[in-house]
Amino acid sequence: MLFRRIFAKAKKATFILSTQSVTEVQPSIIKDFKEITKMRLALSVVFSSVAGYFLGADTIDWTVVLLLSLGGYFMVGASNAYNQIIEKDLDILMNRTKNRPIPAGRMSVTTAFIIASVFTILGLVILYNINKQTALFGAISIFLYTCVYTPLKTKTPLSVFVGAIPGAIPFMLGWVAATNDFGIEPGTLFALQFFWQFPHFWAIGWFLYEDYKRGGFFMLPTGKQDRGTAVQTIMYTVWTILISIVPVFGITGELKLSIVAAIIVFLLGLVMLYYALQLFKKMTEKAAKQLMLSSVFYISLIQIVYVLDKFIR
Repeated sequence: MLFRRIFAKAKKATFILSTQSVTEVQPSIIKDFKEITKMRLALSVVFSSVAGYFLGADTIDWTVVLLLSLGGYFMVGASNAYNQIIEKDLDILMNRTKNRPIPAGRMSVTTAFIIASVFTILGLVILYNINKQTALFGAISIFLYTCVYTPLKTKTPLSVFVGAIPGAIPFMLGWVAATNDFGIEPGTLFALQFFWQFPHFWAIGWFLYEDYKRGGFFMLPTGKQDRGTAVQTIMYTVWTILISIVPVFGITGELKLSIVAAIIVFLLGLVMLYYALQLFKKMTEKAAKQLMLSSVFYISLIQIVYVLDKFIR
C-alpha cells in the first residue's frame, strides 16, 4: 500500500511537471516567432497598406484587402527575419536586442532562414495575385531593406535614407494594389511617408544612442546627439507637414483632401513639430522618445483622416 501511494504521488507530480513544461514551451515558441518577424511592426505596415488601398479603390474588394494584408505581413516578416540573421552577432552586444531569439540561442539561424524564405515566397505569390506591380514593389522593398539598408547601418548614417525607401512603400503599395498603376497619387503617399521616416528614426537613434553605439550602428545624421541632428529633425518634420497637405490644392490627381481634413492634418503635424522643437531645446533622451511617440501618433492618425475624408466628402 505504501509503495502504491508513493508511486501514485510520483506519477501525479510527473504529470504536473510535464503539463507545466508544455505550457511554458508553447508560449515561448509563439513569442519567438512573433519576435523574429516583428509582428507588431508588420501589423502597422499592413494597416498603412490597407489605408492606401482604401484611398485608391473605387469599390472595396475585400478579397484584395485580405491578400494585401497577408502579402504585406509576409513580406515585412521576411525582411525582419533576414535582418536578425544578418545582425545576430551585433544584436548580442545591445541591451535592446540581446534577448532576440537568435542571439539568445532559442532559435537557430537555419530555422530563421526557413521562416524568412517561406514568408518571402508566400508574400510575393500573394501580392502577384493582386497585380504584377504590387509584387514588384514588394520585392524592391525586401531587397532594399535586407541587402542594402541592413549592411549600411554599420557603415554610414545614410543608411536611414536607404531604409526610408522600403519604409515608405507600404502606404503607396495599397494604392498600386487598388489601381495597378503608379502615378502622382501613390508618389505623393510615398513622399509623405518617406520624409516622415527621418524624424521618426532619428528620434529612435537619439534615445537609443548608447545602445546603437555598442552595436556599431550609425543612425544619427551627424553621428552625434547634437544641435545639427536636432535641426535636421525639425527640417524633415516641416517637409512632412507640407507634403501631407499638398492634396488639398488639387494637384495630386485622384488623391484629394478637403479643407477641413487638411486643417486637421496640419494641426496633427504641428503637434509633431512641437516635439521636434522640444528635442532641439532640451537635447534629452526623454524628449527624443516623446518625439518618436508623437511621430507614430501622427502617421497613424493622418492615414485615418485621409481615408475618412475620402468617404465623407
